[in-house]
Amino acid sequence: MLVHALGPADLALALFGVVLGALGTLVGVGGGFLIVPVVVLLEPSWETRTVTAFSLAVVCANASSGTIAYLRQRRVDVRSALPFAAAAIPGVCVGVVGADKLERGWFDPLFGLLLLAMASWLAFAPARTRGGPLGSTRRTLEDAHGQRYAWSFDMRLGLLGSVVVGIVSALFGIGGGPIQVPFLVAVLNYPEHVATATSHAVLAVTSLVATIIHAAQGDYHGDVTATVATSLGAVIGAPLGARLSRFVPGKVLLRILAAMLAFIAFRLLWRAFAARRTDLG
Repeated sequence: MLVHALGPADLALALFGVVLGALGTLVGVGGGFLIVPVVVLLEPSWETRTVTAFSLAVVCANASSGTIAYLRQRRVDVRSALPFAAAAIPGVCVGVVGADKLERGWFDPLFGLLLLAMASWLAFAPARTRGGPLGSTRRTLEDAHGQRYAWSFDMRLGLLGSVVVGIVSALFGIGGGPIQVPFLVAVLNYPEHVATATSHAVLAVTSLVATIIHAAQGDYHGDVTATVATSLGAVIGAPLGARLSRFVPGKVLLRILAAMLAFIAFRLLWRAFAARRTDLG
């Protein structure tokens, strides 16, 4: 792998990383749901494992920077983030191996369907139950600005869901955030702002594990400067997203996430459909 001085293309990637970092941290998903479709569209010759490796490296940088910002705001449920991350790591290992065997012809439509399903869940799921206990694990949290949160959930369900999140996130290179945030909110009764912050903390750990595995497999081919430039941009953008999230209502955060996922899903599905028509025609 060759590293060279930053050129115009690398500076553009760094700016792209800033936008990814801000948006990814704002909604707690790490930016992988945007990186993967962009890379898929711009680099059709890349293998699935190369696409996911690039995405997860940037997600790791974004999530680590964003987690630091959220910890300063005291919005991370640290007591739950650690066991969720530990449960997700075996799933990450399975997902990385699966990405090595998943062909691009199947990757694009499957990823599009996954994003569309998550967007529909966020857009049409019933409002989160407030006040009613949903499990034996109870949490209370007061952030740095005096906002108090209280909720309860089933820890066993949370650990099981984290395994699934780990598999899917590493398989598609999205880092788990687009799945973890809806899961925390809709299934585990998390307040939206705590869910985005806690998801980021879990994401920082799982994406680091996935990046190390990809590096050990030699999946970072070609010019590594592109990965470094995009990652540095994501590190800069993450604190901006965390700061902005303080002023955005929780329901708005979820709607932003749903709209982004739906747009990208339709683009990927249309691209896969057009490719199939070309092959058949």
